[in-house]
Amino acid sequence: MVHWSGHNSSVILILTKLYDTSLGAVTESSLWRSSDYGSTYTKLNDKVGSRTVLSYLYVCPTNKQKIMMLSDPEVESAVLISSDEGASFEKHPINFKILSLLFHPAQENWILAYSDDSKLYSSMDFGRKWQLVHDNVMPGRFYWAVMGLDSESDVVHIETRIAEGRAQYVRCRAPRCTEADRKYLFPGHVDTNSLVVQDEYVFTQVCIVIDYFLFLIKRRCGFTSSFLNRVPFMDMHIISTDEKQVFAAVQEWNQNNTYSLYISDSPGVYFTLSLENLRTSRGLAGNLLVDFYKVEGINGMYLANKLVDNHIKSFITYNKGQTWALLPAPAADVAGNNLHCILPFCSLHLHLEMSENPYTSGPITSKKSVPGIIVATGNIGTELSSTNLGMFITSDAGNSWRQIFEEEHKVWFLDNGGAMLAVLQAATPIRHLRISLDEGKKWDRHSFSLAPLYVDGVLMEPESDNHIITFFGHFGHRSEWQLIKINYKGLFSRRCMDGDYQTWHLHNKGELCVMGEKQIYMKRRPGNRCMLAQDYSRIYSSEPCVCTAYDFECDYGWERQADGKCSPAFWFNPNGAAKSCSSSQSFLNSTGYRKVLSNNCKEVGRNVYSPKRQTCRPRPPRGLRLSTGHGELSAAVGSNVTFMVYLDNRTSIALDFGDGIKITYSNLSRTDDGIKHIYRTTGIYRVTASAENGQGSDSITLFLHITSPVERIYLSAPIVAVRGKEANLSVVVWPSHTRTLTFFWWFDNSSEPIITLEGSISYTFLTEGKNKVTVQVASGSTIMQDSKVITVKEFFRSLLLSFSPALDEHNPDIPEWREDIGRVVSGVPEEQLLVALYPGLPSTAELFILPDERSSSEHKRGSEEALETVRTLICGKLSCGLLVKTADMFNHIFLAPLVDSNSIHSGSAMLMLVTVVSVGLAAFFIYKFKRAVHTTDMTHEHEGSSMNIYSCCKYGRSFKV
Repeated sequence: MVHWSGHNSSVILILTKLYDTSLGAVTESSLWRSSDYGSTYTKLNDKVGSRTVLSYLYVCPTNKQKIMMLSDPEVESAVLISSDEGASFEKHPINFKILSLLFHPAQENWILAYSDDSKLYSSMDFGRKWQLVHDNVMPGRFYWAVMGLDSESDVVHIETRIAEGRAQYVRCRAPRCTEADRKYLFPGHVDTNSLVVQDEYVFTQVCIVIDYFLFLIKRRCGFTSSFLNRVPFMDMHIISTDEKQVFAAVQEWNQNNTYSLYISDSPGVYFTLSLENLRTSRGLAGNLLVDFYKVEGINGMYLANKLVDNHIKSFITYNKGQTWALLPAPAADVAGNNLHCILPFCSLHLHLEMSENPYTSGPITSKKSVPGIIVATGNIGTELSSTNLGMFITSDAGNSWRQIFEEEHKVWFLDNGGAMLAVLQAATPIRHLRISLDEGKKWDRHSFSLAPLYVDGVLMEPESDNHIITFFGHFGHRSEWQLIKINYKGLFSRRCMDGDYQTWHLHNKGELCVMGEKQIYMKRRPGNRCMLAQDYSRIYSSEPCVCTAYDFECDYGWERQADGKCSPAFWFNPNGAAKSCSSSQSFLNSTGYRKVLSNNCKEVGRNVYSPKRQTCRPRPPRGLRLSTGHGELSAAVGSNVTFMVYLDNRTSIALDFGDGIKITYSNLSRTDDGIKHIYRTTGIYRVTASAENGQGSDSITLFLHITSPVERIYLSAPIVAVRGKEANLSVVVWPSHTRTLTFFWWFDNSSEPIITLEGSISYTFLTEGKNKVTVQVASGSTIMQDSKVITVKEFFRSLLLSFSPALDEHNPDIPEWREDIGRVVSGVPEEQLLVALYPGLPSTAELFILPDERSSSEHKRGSEEALETVRTLICGKLSCGLLVKTADMFNHIFLAPLVDSNSIHSGSAMLMLVTVVSVGLAAFFIYKFKRAVHTTDMTHEHEGSSMNIYSCCKYGRSFKV
């Protein structure tokens, strides 16, 4: 593998690597340096480290004296830097593996590096120190600032992955790319691998419908929109952005392997169809290749391959796609035999793919320094073929063609375009090359190697006055690299003088007005063996022509008819076209034509095609759009939320944040950087933007979820429930949330949860015994859970007990009173007693008396009487003369309502199931200032102590006894 640094002075750097097929890795590398245009080479392995394995060599595009090399990351991660064209190197270890580098187009020391773990780093000192810019970056989707688009030169455009098939377009400044510095210019998400930054445009692909673009947007949605003549389409690729005009290849809904060519106006907003059914293919990396070629040196001239009646044919245009024509075939082949190829049944077809190898030429080549000359691989017949290929050349910008070889060759321009080099493209080694000085009419054969060589590439410095070319290749598949230096200066006898040039007229099948002007070019007389000057003028003269219809393209919404005129498409209403009247009271209304960009024709007399100025008419607001800066519909409480508002025409906008705060902007431009707002509490907020004027109104709404992390949850559930009756359960969440949580309820061994948006639920237990209840609370990506065990019985009895404040003052929140109850209730099985202590002061508890496990449903009456006996025993032993009041009337089991939290001094409301054993629940009070745990006698009193009577609950209401 070879990397060439390019010539600055006379230095060539070449990196070779030895790949071990058995190990599947590079085991050795060598760096070679020549300071005499390749006559001699010096091996630099000792300067970079004898054990260092190098993987890539980069040359700074703005200062070719600066070289950067990467070590093989499988051995070590380091960069090697040179500032003297490789004469010396300094090595700097790095803690990440570099996959690719991107140099700044203007600042020689600024570099972006993409790592193997999808992180993007930046260096502002040519690789000595690196800082992380962003993570989760899509490969190859990062760009430096674009002059004319970005105000700061350290801006970086990045596409970051956020989910499968979804990404975000981020713009920030390197190396300070913190979250606060990042800007999200497109609302919502974009498709992955769609960001392209080119010239003054930013392209990305999103699934939204909008009528106006701050930047051009590519889409893959398959719907009808007002963009691209309202055609539904599947995919879009940017071909060119030259001269502030966008050429786009669009795959429409009815196309499989072909695309349609659309051309934009100068802002890149409105597109018109130029050519349907462009041929496409896939490159080695899977990238889309479109058969569309811009001819260098001739303004408005393009070649394209189009599918016509299941045949691929080559077409040419001289007016930027307004009209297309088949290529005329040569009259004779290379041997002089008449071909009898008559248009339109037979024509010339060319392969238009660009070479992906920088050291070989593609199947077609042209050069700005030799306008009008095109060399290409192709065939003659009814369609493009991959067999019977030959080489063809035109010297008059495609009007006529000649065949120069019967076999495929690689062709390069030499001497600023004054000569051509051709090398046979063969699978076998070669030792001859061919050079032509007369535009391919005659080719001189030269031997460049004593032994046949497999040619892998040719190195030369473009647009240079030196006449050095270097062949590199190998003699055999296992041989070392071979480099052959050729100086072809000896082909010329002198520098070209004025008499060595001749003129030629650019024309389109005899029509001298091309792109609105008559142009005369200069070129060297074929066969003159003089060297071209690098800076000689190729254009001899140019004169503008009077405009015709074909100097204009049909405007957006208009279509070219058979007579050449532009008429409105069936879906387009010329009177309803959106016009911007923000800066004046009039606008230029289209006549259906727009001048082809860079066309230099002049209108005389009445301006038939140019737009006409008309008075602005008020129109209602439309196209109102609202989104958050990040495209997300959730945010953390207390954070700054940025809202982006867009509107086609300038109208005052009111924004209601949904939390009681509203603002109004009279000038939409003030919202270009977004409108920031902070929400202080959790909840779901209805955010509404509205616009209104005298002609009408428009509004749009989004629902924003404001959340905060859940820190604790508590499941409140009854200890005992009645079988077949609803039991109420609730969850207490801290901190409290409003309508932003999801609750998952799992009962016993259920395989599917019950999902609610509220923190409470009623559930009927059908099986006696112990039932486990689990609740999970989901807040964003956080899930917390709590569980309780509920005893389910056919019936039970319960007593609600309240304690004296005096007792609580000396024994606050002490649960050991259950031990005291156990001492006075000797003889009652422990499994028949359950106690619940409720939080708060004064202390409140509930004593549950359960039926004997051995009792059956047939003896329910006897079991109930047994519970009454136990209740009487407990009442007698607990009161010991201190019972204030108890009613003895029997009542059935029922679901107790919500107990007022204030009555038990608890901070949270609780749902409980209470069995009423009388008209009211028996109330007890125990007044001991100190708890005596050494005795079971509950009758000790302190004389003169105050006795406070506490209330019990009946039907959820408090009363005193």
